[in-house]
Amino acid sequence: MRIVKFIASIFFTAIVICSCKKDSFITSPQALLGVSVDSLTFDTVFTSVGSITKSFKIFNLNNQKLQLSKVKLLGGASSSFKINVDGTSATEVNNIDINANDSLYVFVQVNIDPNAGNLPFIISDSILISYNGNEEFIKLQAYGQNAVFLNSRQVSGNVTFTKDLPYVILGGLLVDSTATLNIQAGAKIYLHADAPIIVDGRLNVTGTKQENVIFNGDRLDPDYRDLPASWPGIYFRENSQNNTLQFAVIKSAYQGLIALGLSRTASPKLKISQCIIDNIYDAGILGIQSSINADNTLVSNCGSNILLAYGGDYVFTHCTVVSYGNIFTEHKDPVLQVYNFAKQNNQIITTDIKAVFTNCIFWGDGGNVDDEIVAKKEGTTDTFDVSFNHVLYKAKNEPLNVTFDNFSIKNQDPLFDSVDVSKSQFDFHFNNSSIAPAVDKGVATPFPKDLDDHPRINGSFPDIGCYEK
Repeated sequence: MRIVKFIASIFFTAIVICSCKKDSFITSPQALLGVSVDSLTFDTVFTSVGSITKSFKIFNLNNQKLQLSKVKLLGGASSSFKINVDGTSATEVNNIDINANDSLYVFVQVNIDPNAGNLPFIISDSILISYNGNEEFIKLQAYGQNAVFLNSRQVSGNVTFTKDLPYVILGGLLVDSTATLNIQAGAKIYLHADAPIIVDGRLNVTGTKQENVIFNGDRLDPDYRDLPASWPGIYFRENSQNNTLQFAVIKSAYQGLIALGLSRTASPKLKISQCIIDNIYDAGILGIQSSINADNTLVSNCGSNILLAYGGDYVFTHCTVVSYGNIFTEHKDPVLQVYNFAKQNNQIITTDIKAVFTNCIFWGDGGNVDDEIVAKKEGTTDTFDVSFNHVLYKAKNEPLNVTFDNFSIKNQDPLFDSVDVSKSQFDFHFNNSSIAPAVDKGVATPFPKDLDDHPRINGSFPDIGCYEK
């Protein structure tokens, strides 16, 4: 009988000890906590005021109780998101107990008016979970304005983007080798930080002066909208052919337009007409053994405005290529760099290059660049034919390996209308109060209108640069 009582006593004591352990709190930083998700994305495209609720679970993976010292919506009361933690609605809930091997729900609601034009396209916030000195974060993301959202999308066949709604690209857009992507006048394309446009087929952009096609980053809030490198850029790969951009504005990318490989047709791989490429972190236009024709185009305030490497065939007419060092972009590289070589596997490889620049301006200030045109040649057998006709340029030293005609203008200030670096104001029209040196100093070309779509010849000869005075 005593043995039975002793066994019962041991059994009861074990139950009590186990029960006490489950009722006690684990305080070690090594306590185990699980969450059912690491992020919540509200990816519905709203057509009216949107109110959507999702949830996730927080798991206590320990044999003791766990206290969450804090579950907090970091955006606070001003956030578009609202949270409910285990039945309590607040921006911050403290001292929440979770029983051993138990869990609780966190409900997240987002309320958005997608037609509110002051909202960014992507609205983000985070939930902080604090316990035993540890921190976990759940990322929240929702679409803000009403738009067409494309996530890691591949385009095939003949596809058209219109101006009806903005397009927001996340994860990238691939125009495959069978596809032609047509972008109509007035369309606005906003790209996330992880979203390049990669063209293996054809891109056809047909903007107008009244309705440019806009390519820009998707962060439009004041702290981010003017930052360069907001999105990767537009890449035309080797198989891509017959691309055209007219009246397009490419802003704030890491690289602007990148063309790889020569054209396989009689037309250039990339034709750029009456476009603006501005505030690019690295190269505004990068050609690598490619073929590009550009006319009446402004390439401004880029890390390297135009870089042509490893040969190719290029024609630039009536372009203004200019960079002023500012708070966003340091002017440390010449605005035009032309090379017939590239480095591959630690070896220099070379090929032929032909480049013609007519009625163009190459100018920079506010940096440590003395020569705004640099042309470098490697090897002796490849053709290196780079010429400048009726151009205005800044150079302390005369560029080597190139030819200038007798009508080019060296080191005369273009007298742009207004440049105020401290206010980030840049107007590259000519100053009306003076006779700018480039006015009426160009040569006739096949392009009858300037970047403003104004007639080119007001006098005997057109002006140099992308704008006609």
